Amino acid sequence: MAAHLKVALVQYLRDGDPASILACAKQEQAEIVVFPEMYSNGHASFDLNDSDSQKRWQKAAEPADGSYVERFRQAARDTGLYVVATLLEAATPKPFNSALLINPEGETVLHHRKVHICDFDVPELACDRGHEFRSTDIHTSSGPVRVGMMICMDREFPGAARSLSRSGAEIALVPNCCTLATGGVQSDVRIAQARGRAFEMVMGLAVANYPAPAADGHSFATDPNGTVIAMAGDSPGLTMATFDLDLIRRMRKQDRFRWCLE
Repeated sequence: MAAHLKVALVQYLRDGDPASILACAKQEQAEIVVFPEMYSNGHASFDLNDSDSQKRWQKAAEPADGSYVERFRQAARDTGLYVVATLLEAATPKPFNSALLINPEGETVLHHRKVHICDFDVPELACDRGHEFRSTDIHTSSGPVRVGMMICMDREFPGAARSLSRSGAEIALVPNCCTLATGGVQSDVRIAQARGRAFEMVMGLAVANYPAPAADGHSFATDPNGTVIAMAGDSPGLTMATFDLDLIRRMRKQDRFRWCLE
């Protein structure tokens, strides 16, 4: 029997209800649901020239064990799905841009804090940075699958994907908030870059972005050949990406020279 894994890419603004979204993903037979970056506040910004504005922004940070994340934990328990919940995570002295992989029992099995923060602009210049990329095995209808996480600009640095790939990650789950297919000189370079990253590291990538006007949508997924296997438009919705696990594993045997380079 062929081994596949279906991932739901959430392309909603922050007012989308996690319980309803996971219920829809369940109907579409997804096993993992990935939300866009910093969903707790919709990747909101603040006025750099207004200290009160920044204080209000920081005050809105959510604890990783608080009521905001509990909504995702309960939705995961109710649907039996894995979910990548994202948040501005409360911490001292600075908050983190974080993602939690929550299992169907409502437990956090992977906690990623964005390493390559956009510290050249608001809001992330007010964030602290994480320090590592880790992966974990999850239990799916096709058996164990090893997944890791990156957040937005993390995927633009080859060392991030290499760390995940060398730890055995077969698929990288990527919450995102930026223009992917439009916007100035970059145009669709970010999508092309992610396709190349998947190819060179022999892994799948699943990228969940905000719809317009918060970003430009185009949530997408690519297989280890760099082939786009799912692509959204710019409107709100769920996009389903089905990863061929047999393909990933076969390529890792055939093309081991690429993803195991020292």
